[in-house]
Amino acid sequence: MTIQPSHRGGLVAAAVAAAFGASLPAAAQETGARAIEQITVTARRVEETLQDVPLAVSAFSADDLARLQADSLDGLQGAVPNLNLVQGRGSASSANIFIRGIGQPDALQTFDPGVGVYVDDVYISRIQGALFNLHDVERVEVLRGPQGTLYGKNTIAGAVKIVTRRPTEETEFDAEVGIGRYSARNGRVFLAGGLTDTLFASFSGLVSERDGTVTDSATGAEYNDIDTRAGRIALRWVPTDTLEARLSVDATRERNALNLGRARAPLISVDLATGGIVPRFVPEEGSWDRTARSQLPNDPGQELDHWGTSLSVDWDIDDALTAKSITSWRRLETDFFIDIDATELELGDVFVGVRQEQMSQEFQLAWDAGGRFNGVAGIYALKERVGSEQFAFADDFLLFGGIPLDFLRTINDFQETLSYAAFGQGTWQLDERWSATVGLRYTYEEKDYFRTTSVFSQAGPFLESTFAFDIDDTWSAFTPSFTLDYRAADDVLLYATVARGFKSGGFNGRANAPTDVSVFDPEFVWTWEAGVKSELADGRVRLNAAAFYSDYKDFQARVSEVANPDDPVPNFGFPVINAGELEIWGAELEAAWVPVDGLTLATQIGYLNADYKEFNAAEAGPDGSVVIIDRSGDETPFSPEWTMRFAGSYAFDLGANGMLTVGADTAYRSKMWLSVDNRDVLTQSGYWLSNAFVTWSSPDTRWSVTGGLKNLTDREYKVDAQEFSAVGNIQTAYYGDPRTWSLSLRYRY
Repeated sequence: MTIQPSHRGGLVAAAVAAAFGASLPAAAQETGARAIEQITVTARRVEETLQDVPLAVSAFSADDLARLQADSLDGLQGAVPNLNLVQGRGSASSANIFIRGIGQPDALQTFDPGVGVYVDDVYISRIQGALFNLHDVERVEVLRGPQGTLYGKNTIAGAVKIVTRRPTEETEFDAEVGIGRYSARNGRVFLAGGLTDTLFASFSGLVSERDGTVTDSATGAEYNDIDTRAGRIALRWVPTDTLEARLSVDATRERNALNLGRARAPLISVDLATGGIVPRFVPEEGSWDRTARSQLPNDPGQELDHWGTSLSVDWDIDDALTAKSITSWRRLETDFFIDIDATELELGDVFVGVRQEQMSQEFQLAWDAGGRFNGVAGIYALKERVGSEQFAFADDFLLFGGIPLDFLRTINDFQETLSYAAFGQGTWQLDERWSATVGLRYTYEEKDYFRTTSVFSQAGPFLESTFAFDIDDTWSAFTPSFTLDYRAADDVLLYATVARGFKSGGFNGRANAPTDVSVFDPEFVWTWEAGVKSELADGRVRLNAAAFYSDYKDFQARVSEVANPDDPVPNFGFPVINAGELEIWGAELEAAWVPVDGLTLATQIGYLNADYKEFNAAEAGPDGSVVIIDRSGDETPFSPEWTMRFAGSYAFDLGANGMLTVGADTAYRSKMWLSVDNRDVLTQSGYWLSNAFVTWSSPDTRWSVTGGLKNLTDREYKVDAQEFSAVGNIQTAYYGDPRTWSLSLRYRY
């Protein structure tokens, strides 16, 4: 509904602009053009412009992602307030995502993600393989705050939605090749067009390779490389004006070397003859020269195969009613070697092979009653089966009179999850300015988990054992949401919302003894949010802001160490509990300004205060018991107090010689903890990262050449960490990429 500008609306717009220090250039007002790109999103499962959604949502078109130099999902890091999205620890393809202080960094299958990742509305159950490449993406949406009403399981912190490019009626061709530092070489292609008058198809493919950025100081082997192949085939069938079906088949293949970090704490062995600690490794201080060592032989690496298919059908039953079906099947296979201690010692050398399969079905019914009411209702079902085979080698951990003792732990486990939900959300237009939205979802989940673990060691009966258990449980929850919004002016929207988020419970997937077997409860969060969305100066200024408060209870955590330092003989206990309660509040600002044609300035700023009101950490006692330690007052990991980014680009019109665009951005993140229990060596102090690019485009825009620089100052910074202090005092940090450059050539029509 369009509201004619009023004198009061103009005053509101001016007040909002003044509050954020924005100026309204006269030239922009005189042109009457909307200079800032309008993006259509489906954050509420219906198509709306970004500025009409009364939620904190960030959206990025394909052109936005190119300007960010975002090759994969972690390229969004820094561009969204209060978002932490990085490559997961020790893995080339896992995604560690936190939004507003809530997430789950553990890739173990008994932990569910804290942030839901969706590809074409299909939920991705594992964080392994979730670091998707963005080679054929139409847009990415990031929804901040719990999305418990309209989305599938485990969106307690928010959702990241990837929307891929659809087949089109007209022929499209888009190809790009590139090179870069560390012998990077990349190629991607997208081809789409009509097969018949009603059937359209597309194909996209990617090859991405890069040598390692970390070198073995003894052998010269390279780690932390890229070796990815990906492709997607899509069909779109439109037999009538009221029916459309889309079938998509995608596959990703990765064959990477080890992903190594840097040991940040002294590593130790335990001598069983004396019961004493034997120092084995002392980490170097100062900057990292990006060298490391590994004990794993025969050049092992990380293999991933991830593929799936989805079928989406839209049927306009009549002018008011639309039905939608989303059917999906996915398969994930990973064989990962991980050197957790990141040294030549064999303290934490592991192999993890995962076989995961998921099937999901969703039915939606959308109703639009002539503008006074619109709503969405539906049902959702997901079945997931995931098993793993694990080997842990630690021959350097246990000694007897100074002589190393062989140690091997083997694990086989399997989990089956069934998740069902019914949901509905409706929006009432109360009058010309006020709207109210009410939503409710009921979720029911059941899980069955089996695990067997065996220990083989020269220590004999002291350590050798075989242990197995089978456990199951169910959980359910209602997650409502309430939103009230007010159209203060034609381009100014004020809103307030409250929503509940839920993540189901689970089991301790590291239980190695009966004392470790446990069931942890679901997590819950209530979030209150108020915000404003505005476009000013005839579309040349955009200001979106939000403030929020969250009450987050029963967060699931593994925090384990030897509780009695005077008796370091390990019991290999890794208890998992609902550790306590957090109080989270903060604010966010996203702004863009086009002061003159061709010049775009933008900023994203987030403030986050996330404190543990209650934190009862579980630590392993020397007798196998669980010792509870009060860690209240610690801060949440992966949740810096300040995130901010400043960006600018300018397009020079060269007339018959085409267009030249130059751009740069710099982003800041304040101090951040990389472990749940706030270990000093696993922190990252505040830092800035800067990037730049230049693009020349031909007059017909078909040809373009782009040069890019990332991490201009070659800043050294940590992004994730491994904490297994109960085994050899392992505390390993993982780092972001050093300075890189790229050069690419693109052709499209």
